[in-house]
Amino acid sequence: MPTLSIQKIKPKVETLVLAADLAGTVVFAIEGALSAMRGGLDLLGVMVISFVAALGGGVIRDVLMARVPLVLHADIYATAAFAGAFVVVIARRAGLPPGVAALAGGAVCFVLRVLAVTYGWHLPKASLSAVA
Repeated sequence: MPTLSIQKIKPKVETLVLAADLAGTVVFAIEGALSAMRGGLDLLGVMVISFVAALGGGVIRDVLMARVPLVLHADIYATAAFAGAFVVVIARRAGLPPGVAALAGGAVCFVLRVLAVTYGWHLPKASLSAVA
């Protein structure tokens, strides 16, 4: 009878969780942007609603698991949500249908997150050393 090793399963489970996190970020960022636009918000309002929608679930998940929220140490996480929402706004203002705008924004958000995870991209961090 074959035995099941946790060491063999763990990478697969982590990959599955990461894929679900990527998909959730994309779906909620784009839906937040489209909803905010339907509500008549300006660009800043759309970006804020998209950001909160995209990152809120992940933050709650991490807090409930007693972990530092991913958004606080994986900068591209939030940047990808902003980029996807920005593409949705630009596409809609250019006259593209909501579905096409959503696909374009979702693709930008997803590709940025996948590239960031694959290549270990991070935004620059501010130094706390004294500036003279």
